Amino acid sequence: MTRYFFVVLVMGLLGIAIVVKAAVIMFAERQYWQDVADRFVKENVTVKPNRGNILSSDGKLMASSLPEYRIYMDFKAGGETKDTMLVNHMNEICEGLHKIFPDKSAAEFKSHLQKGRKKGSRNYLIYPRRISYIQYKEAKRLPVFNLNKYKGGFHEQVYNQRKKPFGSLAARTLGDLYADTAQGAKNGIELAFDTLLKGRDGITHRQKVMNKYLNIVDIAPVDGCDIISTLDVGMQDICEKALVDKLKEINATVGVAILMEVETGEVKAIVNMMKAGDGNYYEMRNNAISDMMEPGSTFKTASIMVALEDGKITPETEVDTGNGVMMMYGSKMRDHNWHRGGYGKINVTRILEVSSNVGVSYLIDKHYKDNPQKYVDGLKRMSIDQPLNLQISGEGKPNIKGPKERYFAKTTLPWMSIGYETQVPPLNILTFYNAIANNGTMVRPKFVRAAVKDGEVIKEYPTEVINPKICSDRTLTQIRDILEKVVSQGLAKPAGSKQFSVAGKTGTAQVSQGLAGYKSGRVNYLVSFCGYFPAEAPKYSCIVSIQKPGLPASGGLMAGSVFGKIAERVYAKNLRFDIRSAIDSTSNVIPPVKAGEMNEALQVLDGLNVPVQKQFSPKKGKEAWGHTQESPNAVILQVKEGTSSNTVPNVIGMGAKDAVYLLESKGLKVRISGIGKVKNQSIPGGNRVVKGQTIVLTLR
Repeated sequence: MTRYFFVVLVMGLLGIAIVVKAAVIMFAERQYWQDVADRFVKENVTVKPNRGNILSSDGKLMASSLPEYRIYMDFKAGGETKDTMLVNHMNEICEGLHKIFPDKSAAEFKSHLQKGRKKGSRNYLIYPRRISYIQYKEAKRLPVFNLNKYKGGFHEQVYNQRKKPFGSLAARTLGDLYADTAQGAKNGIELAFDTLLKGRDGITHRQKVMNKYLNIVDIAPVDGCDIISTLDVGMQDICEKALVDKLKEINATVGVAILMEVETGEVKAIVNMMKAGDGNYYEMRNNAISDMMEPGSTFKTASIMVALEDGKITPETEVDTGNGVMMMYGSKMRDHNWHRGGYGKINVTRILEVSSNVGVSYLIDKHYKDNPQKYVDGLKRMSIDQPLNLQISGEGKPNIKGPKERYFAKTTLPWMSIGYETQVPPLNILTFYNAIANNGTMVRPKFVRAAVKDGEVIKEYPTEVINPKICSDRTLTQIRDILEKVVSQGLAKPAGSKQFSVAGKTGTAQVSQGLAGYKSGRVNYLVSFCGYFPAEAPKYSCIVSIQKPGLPASGGLMAGSVFGKIAERVYAKNLRFDIRSAIDSTSNVIPPVKAGEMNEALQVLDGLNVPVQKQFSPKKGKEAWGHTQESPNAVILQVKEGTSSNTVPNVIGMGAKDAVYLLESKGLKVRISGIGKVKNQSIPGGNRVVKGQTIVLTLR
């Protein structure tokens, strides 16, 4: 009984002691233990969200934040067990690293790792450069590296980098971030939509529990929205390829190409190329929206439209341009062909077709010299002087002088009418021509269609109208007809296409050297073409603008030819065939067949179940050279009579393979130009063969 009493007494005293101690800690020592706890807690740790992606209009990824890694080794982690494993697998690890990073040999990796092991480094850099996620995952599969960092020692440092999967495509329009991403965006869509893209920071606090820090989320980070741009990767690629090819060909310094959807104003492609010191072309600045240049002859369209709208002229109004030189207030106004005698008497339509400086400047000066403000008001009525207030920053504001402004001399009006003494960025010129294509409605160009979050549209950016009607329907019909003739009958023929009609206007202007004028040193030129296609129902408008040093300089041949390539390739990209015109697969189609070896043609046609009428008797092992004829129900195969081994065979109508084989069998050397069937041979059939002689075949 006494023994049980003492046990109960001890337990009771122990319980009282615990309660007393707890009370002391809770009240008397509360602040002390709070201070101790605070030493193991980190408050308000910022957690960065994932930056949103920029997507093309067709859903392709154009800019995204992707992780990059630096990989390290802790040689002291895992103790002797890990060290033994590392030594045993050293050769295997180094061979694996060499396969992942071929620029370093396995021997170099082995020497490098052994050096780090000897030092006993805890944070030893394995590879000097940042690596991709795929490379990191491959390295993580290697022996020892595949253990956790406490046992194997392999660990990494993650960097979040902004990447553009399509490289230079629209790089300046997409924009860039600063190297220190905390500073945000520099330019382009990245800057304009930074608040949507960057998301919202989260906050956590870190508390040490059992020698480990636990992240406790106070406010969760909110990832940025994805931005759906209006750009089309395929069209962007088409425009960049066509432009850069021409820039290299003519040794240009700057090139711009912009493709815009007529009805919506969506910019489908925008290319800004500048020649660098290494001779290659790169996107360095957004010239398309910022270049303040005198537009030259593309501005003549606006001048003629003002006069048409005011009823001063009609498309049939004639001007005697004489020999291509006209004195205007003591200065010579010249047409491009003045040295060939000029164009003489021509009407307004022909004036724009041949881009006559004399014709346009004479008309504008004649009708507006007494009231130049009326001409300027006409330009402003068409909103060609208005800033576009684009979604991205950096745009230039059109500079169109009024008669009350400084330096507006008597010569200003005539020279202004042909695109000098004004400054209009390329995108503004395109917006004006786009309005002509869009039945007179001028819409604001846009680069972003919508902001999306978790698959749902957060914000849409609809088409905005700048000017609902830039001119009357009468003027619009007249100028559209004229612009179509500029391409079909005028200087802009290289911009045209046999597949569809194109409308637009060329421009060739000398580039001012500032205070030095136009004649200081070597003259630089701005060649351009702005138009739309198909002309009868415009879908896209486009401007090509190229700066180049010295002559030759031709808006039609240089910029127009680039426009033509872009238009045809974009048109083909969007070509859709009517299923009703498809050929019935159950019927036998009679195909066109090239001339050549008839036995081979017969074998192919029989294999395709194409009806054949052969007008020869096939003989095994003997070649039968001939030609074919088409009939409604069959392919007719005919064999030519045997030709002498001393005469050149006639290979017109043959494909390249048969023609080359037959001619080389006669001892001739063959050179080919073009693709398709032989249309011409430099040595006619029937001539005597001179062995070793070269024969040129033209294929079409």
